[in-house]
Parts: sequence; structure tokens; C-alpha cells
Amino acid sequence: MAPRRLLLVGEGNFSFAAALSETLDPRTSLTATCLQHPADLARDPLARENLQRLRERGTEVRFGVDCTQLVDAFELQDREFDRIYFNFPHCGRKAGVAKNRELLAKFFQSCADVLAEEGEVHVALCRGQGGTPADKPMREWHNSWQVVAMAALGGFILSDVHPFSYEAMPGYKCTGYRGFLEAPSYHPIKTINEKLIAELGKVFPLKRLKCSSPLLPQADTSDLTSCHCDILSSAFWISLREDNSNFESLTGGTTQDMEDFLVSSSELSLPRNPRRDSKEEAQEGMYGQAKVCLRPSLLVHVQALIQAPDFLPGSLYILSGPVFQKCRISPSTMPAFHETLFILGFNKNLKDGCLQSLLDHLKGILDSLLTQTLLEGSKLGSSVEFVFQPPGEDYMITVKSQNFGPDCVKDLIIGSVTTSATSIIHKDQCFACVSMNLDLLAMLVWGISDWRMLWTFDKRFLKNFAAGKIEPFKSYSLYPPYYVHDISFWLDTKKRFDEVEFHTVARAVSQDTVISIQFLSRFQHPKTEQVSLCYRLTYQTCDKALTQQQVASMQSQLRKEIQQRLHVTPR
Repeated sequence: MAPRRLLLVGEGNFSFAAALSETLDPRTSLTATCLQHPADLARDPLARENLQRLRERGTEVRFGVDCTQLVDAFELQDREFDRIYFNFPHCGRKAGVAKNRELLAKFFQSCADVLAEEGEVHVALCRGQGGTPADKPMREWHNSWQVVAMAALGGFILSDVHPFSYEAMPGYKCTGYRGFLEAPSYHPIKTINEKLIAELGKVFPLKRLKCSSPLLPQADTSDLTSCHCDILSSAFWISLREDNSNFESLTGGTTQDMEDFLVSSSELSLPRNPRRDSKEEAQEGMYGQAKVCLRPSLLVHVQALIQAPDFLPGSLYILSGPVFQKCRISPSTMPAFHETLFILGFNKNLKDGCLQSLLDHLKGILDSLLTQTLLEGSKLGSSVEFVFQPPGEDYMITVKSQNFGPDCVKDLIIGSVTTSATSIIHKDQCFACVSMNLDLLAMLVWGISDWRMLWTFDKRFLKNFAAGKIEPFKSYSLYPPYYVHDISFWLDTKKRFDEVEFHTVARAVSQDTVISIQFLSRFQHPKTEQVSLCYRLTYQTCDKALTQQQVASMQSQLRKEIQQRLHVTPR
């Protein structure tokens, strides 16, 4: 017999509710809820369409419903649900496994208040999240969401496990993190990407490609090792145990799998690079592990793309997605950003003309974008320039700007043009690849001085942007306080100190609240000859409150982390 009353919580675009409603017995009532309010979904055409479908079928829809406080959302006579569904719960991009476990625990406890006596709770999780023997692969207990233990807090036991079938729900699309390039919004990164593509599409036939997972096995980077060592040297390398099939599922998994992995990656080992000394590797217990990296550039995909049998010379292939790199802390350099890659193949006899045509059109498009809006009183120091990089035929795409303050005197590199991204030899073809840093380009176009603002979850950020308009960005956080702390430490004479690693650790511990790290002094003890370094860290946020107590706690944690991860001794 079909359940009498169903409750859906955590609906994003209501596609699951719309799909489920088409399969229900007419006697079954369905209530679909989400945490967002109607205004939050107004810009999502898919959500609007699904809501219309639900209303036409008489489905009850409620907004602003917190799944951890269900008793507050329903009057006493409206409770007693026979089934409660929660599909792919997640606290948000930066939430790790601990916070997601807490979400599950509170959800289950909340369900106990509104569930019928013989009711059921159905939770859909990604592969490995549950932490049970039924998970394939099964994660370590501490790295899972511990669904059985969390359910027990609400008085529930696990009675059945079965795979979630997308095919059974035509039209269902999970609203997990999809990135700014896919999200239905006017995010400046998406807008700038679409404008670039649209303008180049007036000149070249376009073919847009779907971007794969950003996790790459070490073998997939071998083609770049010889000619792009600088790219791979800045990569985040991650070690996974060979007996853990997370490796296979993540490198070919879904966006939701990838998202869940990224938010918990701090619990994994992060070696500097894949070619470490074997003795050092043995000392740190790295044997028996497979290495993958978060791609530092979309160029790692070029060789596979142009080898595809359907690759057509003369067409401009487009690949867009997030990339990751280790870098020093500064307002204009970012550890994660969105890149668009344009790939053009052409006959060698037409190389000079085709390449020059691509560069000329790209320069015109970029110059136009960068002059559409400028902050009052600021000037573009020069137009976009293509700086030749010998010995090959590669170029760096640079532009000057005062948007990042008076200290930014060097040209900003917003992209590159390379003809050496592939080792494939063709008798009559050659290839040009244009890589664009969309985050940095968006910052220049809208006058956004802090890259962190592009990644904020504060809804006030997107309110600055509208369809078809490019206007100077106005920050909604005025005069945020900053806090300065110094840190000094003795170096280990047996190990090389990597300053980029120091910046990386500081960025992770501070959750991106350190905005600058200034080297102050170097001291060598006259007797022991031991060397000590001193740095000054400045903490400041761009979109949330930051207190002196929070900063003091992070500074204390940083001292512990650098001692453990960088093998230095804080003074």
C-alpha cells in the first residue's frame, strides 16, 4: 500500500519533487519543502518550472523550512508523515565531514518529532559517505558521515540500503555544488566566460566540451612533465591508499563525489610533489599509496582532446572548469580559480595567419571588456598585451591595473597562449591553446579588489550583478578590521624550508583570512648557527565578521601546524 503522507526536505530546484509527484498514487499526499525563500529561487528557470508543475498537481510547497527544526514548521495536526526524504544533504562548500555529520544528527532528531509511528526516513548519500559495509567503496569511519550512529541519536536504526536510481526519476537534477560556471545566476565569472565565448563565436565555429573531474592520476600528467614542469610544480598532490577504491570513484566520479572529497581533503596527506626522494617517502609512510593531483591547469587535458577522432581543425574547442595551484598569499593570486581553455587546430601552411587572427580578435574582445567599467578615478595603465615567451611561440596575456592598490606595479597575467601544450606530432597540423583566468579577468572588469569575494556565500554579493549589465562593484563590507600578528621559528637544518608551503598552511589554518605575509627578518644564532625566520601576518575578511579572539585562536593553531607540517620550531 502506498504511503499516505510524504515529506521532502532540502529540495533545491524541486526537480525531485516534480519527478516523484508523477509516480504517486492519487491517494498519496506530497509536501515539498526547502530552506530557501521564493526570492532565492526566482532566478532559477528550472526551479520556477518545477514549482509550476507541482502547483498544477496540487502539491503543497513550503519555503524556509529548516530540516533540523521540523517541529517548528508544522502544526500538531499536520505532522505524522509516513515517509521523510532527504536527498544528498550537505552543509555547503567549505563544510567538512564533521559538520555534515552534525547536520544528519539534527535532521534525524527532528524527524522523530513529525514521523508517524511506523514511518520511515529515506536519506540519499554519495558513494562512501555512509560509512557502512554496504558502501562501495567503504571509507574509514572517521572520514565518513557515520549515518548509522547519527540516526541512532534520533532513535532510528538502518533497516535497508539500496542504490539511488536517477533513471527512475526523469527530470531530477541534484542541486549540489556545480560551480559558478554552471549555476543559474549572474555571477561575474559565468558572465565573463559567456561573453568571451559569444564574441569568439562570431569569428570561429565553436564546440563546447564538458569538463571532467579535477582529480588526475599521476600517469595522466606525464605528458606535461617535460615541457610544463612549472605547471606541475605548483600542483596540490594528494596521496590515497591503493586499497581504497575512492581513487577510482573520485577520478571518474560525479560532481557531488568530487565536492564531498574536496571539502574533506584536509584530512589526507598532501606531499609537495610526486617525485620526492624515496628515503624521505619511506620515512613518512608513503609507500603503498597512489598519487593524484588537483589539476593546476586545463592544459593537462589538451593532448586527449586533440587525439579524439571527432576533433575538427578550424573549430574552436572550449573547455571551462576550476583549477588549483599552490601560491603565495596576495590580493590577485588565488589557490583556486576558474579557467577557460580555447583550442584551435589549423593547417601548418596557414599557421601565421590563423594564429594572428585568433590573437587579434582576442585582444579586441579583452580591451572592450576591460574598458566597459572602471572605478572612479582609476585608469587602465595600458591595453592588453601579448608578451612573447621565447624560445617557442608562446605568449603571456598581461594587463596593468590600479584596482589592486598602489603596490600592484607589475603587469597582471590574465592568461597565456601556447603552441607547445602537446607533444603529438602531426604532419600538416598545429595547435594553439589560449588559457584565461576568469576570476582575475572578472576582478579587473568589475573592479573587485579581493579574489575571495568571488567565492563568498553571502547573497548580497550576487545582488550587485544583473543580466546584460557591467557596473563597478560596490563592497557591502565597510571598513573591516584587520589584525597583525608576528611569528618566528627555528628552521630544521636537515630539511629545506618552502615559503610557498608556509603560505599554503597559513591560508588553510586561517580559512583564507590571512591577506598578507611579510618577511621581516632572518637571524642566525652566533653559537649554534641555527637559523630563525620572522614573518608578519595580517588577518582580514571581506564578507564576514572577524574578531580578535578568532584571530588569536588561528594564530595559535598555525604555530602547531607549521611545527608538524613544515618541521620548524616556533619561538
